[in-house]
Amino acid sequence: MGPQSLHTVHKFAVVTAAATFLLLVAGALVTSNDAGLSVPDWPLSHGSLMPEMVGGVFYEHSHRLIAAAVAILTLILAIWLGRVESRARVRRLAWIAVAMVLAQALLGGLTVLFFLPVAISVLHACLAQLFFCAVVVIALVTSPNWRGRSLSAFCPGENRRNAIFCAVATGSVYLQLILGALVRHTGTSEGSKGVTLVTHALLTHMAGAVLAGGLLLMAAVKVFKNPRLGSFTGGAYALVILVLLQFVLGVGALWARVVRMGATQPFPFGVFLTTSHLALGAILLVTALVLTLQLSFSSGSGRSATAG
Repeated sequence: MGPQSLHTVHKFAVVTAAATFLLLVAGALVTSNDAGLSVPDWPLSHGSLMPEMVGGVFYEHSHRLIAAAVAILTLILAIWLGRVESRARVRRLAWIAVAMVLAQALLGGLTVLFFLPVAISVLHACLAQLFFCAVVVIALVTSPNWRGRSLSAFCPGENRRNAIFCAVATGSVYLQLILGALVRHTGTSEGSKGVTLVTHALLTHMAGAVLAGGLLLMAAVKVFKNPRLGSFTGGAYALVILVLLQFVLGVGALWARVVRMGATQPFPFGVFLTTSHLALGAILLVTALVLTLQLSFSSGSGRSATAG
C-alpha cells in the first residue's frame, strides 16, 4: 500500500483514540451523576434502542451509544490495518484492542444487570484505561515518524535506564487509576455515592497520588538533565503540568465528594471536578506511556530513530 493509504489509516487511528477519550468522559459522567442504574436493563435501554433521553437516562444511554460507535471504529481500524500494515505486532495490537472493547461492553452490561457490583465496576473502569492506552499506541506507531522504527529494537545505554524508569512511573499512574476507581465505586448504595467515603480506599489513593506524582516528576527531571534527550522535553514538560493540575483536581474532587455526602443529588460543579479528575488521569497515563515508548525505541540521541 502507498504512503497516502498509510497516512489515512493513521488519521483514522487518531480519530478512534479521540472517540475513546470521549467514551471515558461519558463513562465518568455516568458515575459522577449517579446514573449507573438509570437504565436497569441491557443491551436494550428500557426495552428500547432509543429511550427518552431525560435525567440519568441521558448520561447512561449516551455512554452506550458512544461505546457502540467506538467498537465499530476499532473493528474498522483492525480490518484496515490488516490490509495495509506490514508490521505484525501492530496488526496484533489492533485485534487485541477489538477484544478489549468487546470485553468492555460485556463488563458494562454486567455492571447493570448485577446492580453495580464493586468488583465488576472497578474492572470495567480499569479495562477502559487499558483500551485507551492501546488505541493511543496504535495511533502513535502508525504515525509517519514511527514508520521506520523497529518495535523490537530496544534503545541502548542510558536511554534504556531512562525508559525503564519512565515505564515504572507509567505503571504507578495506572495503579493510581485503579485506586481511584475503588474510591469512586466503593461506599455506594443503589448506585449513589452520597452514602459514605471508604477511608482506607481514600487514604491509599492519596498515598498513591504522592508516589505516582513523585515518580513522574523524577522521570521528567531525568529528561531535562540529559542534553541528548532535548527532543523529549516537550513530553516531560507536559508531565509536570499534568501532575500539578491533577493534584489540584484531586483536592477538588475530594471536596466535591465530601460536600455531596449531605446532598440528595450531584451538583454540577462537583460533577465537573470528579469527571475532570478522571479524564486528566487518563491523559496523564497516555502521556507517560507515549514518553516511555519514545525513550524505549529511540536511538539514544533524542532524534527520530530509523531502526530496521
